[in-house]
Amino acid sequence: LHLSAVKLAELHSDLKIQEKDELSWKKLKAEGLDEDGEKEAKLRRNLNVIMTKYGMNGKKDSQLTDTNYIKDGTESDTLDDPRLEKLWSKAKTSGKFSDEELNKLWREFKHHKEKIHEYNILLETVSRTEDIHKNVINPSEENLVKEEILHNKHRELKEKLRSINQGFERLRKVSHQGYDTTSEFEEPRVIDLWDMAKSANFTEKELESFREELKHFEAKIEKHHHYQKQLEISHQKLKHVEGTGDKEHLNRNKEKYAMLEEKTKELGYKVKKHLQDLSSRISQGLQHNEL
Repeated sequence: LHLSAVKLAELHSDLKIQEKDELSWKKLKAEGLDEDGEKEAKLRRNLNVIMTKYGMNGKKDSQLTDTNYIKDGTESDTLDDPRLEKLWSKAKTSGKFSDEELNKLWREFKHHKEKIHEYNILLETVSRTEDIHKNVINPSEENLVKEEILHNKHRELKEKLRSINQGFERLRKVSHQGYDTTSEFEEPRVIDLWDMAKSANFTEKELESFREELKHFEAKIEKHHHYQKQLEISHQKLKHVEGTGDKEHLNRNKEKYAMLEEKTKELGYKVKKHLQDLSSRISQGLQHNEL
């Protein structure tokens, strides 16, 4: 796959979550609690996203690669969207951003690209399900269940599209005006969650509690970023030492690399699991708004 050390650690974290979710689903299925197959369908979608993200779906140039800002602060691939490319080009040449801020903004652009890609995968899944549903001749109770599944998928599409539109407006504003120094959050995923939480059916007390949890979540993400950077540096040092033939030095570097790799995997898993939990809570609040 030719993945970097950081990407391999991220893949490990994603697969660990997928494995845990599949084990949970198997228990539910054994108890007859996924009769409509919705949870199974969601697991397949998630696996499809993972395979596409890491270039494991057999298609060339399909990876949703991370930036190499860890190495030199520059972008490593395209955004695949003329509007995003135009905004990014404007931001780079505006003189309103320091190198550190450009790195942060690039992460926001790449996060937005990933959201669009996940939306397109879900849209394709819904379209296929609708085509199958239209070809059914005899309506039955099973088909009514499938209609409910489609309704849930359309609701999920609506939530993702709302998040994409909010995210684009934010990128447009930041690209033109620069970063607001009074902004509460900096991490793209946290900004997304906070914007959506403010639209959900939370009381003031619940919203304030959620805000505090997001602060802890952002600190967890920053810690993960730190270990990602250290892992990448350690990987580069290890490759250098391998060429020197110094076995003692090589063993020390291997030990340090293994420790950093394990820590990065562990933190990556915790961040993604926490993100799942927070997203689920917001989704419930947004669904309540529609009732």
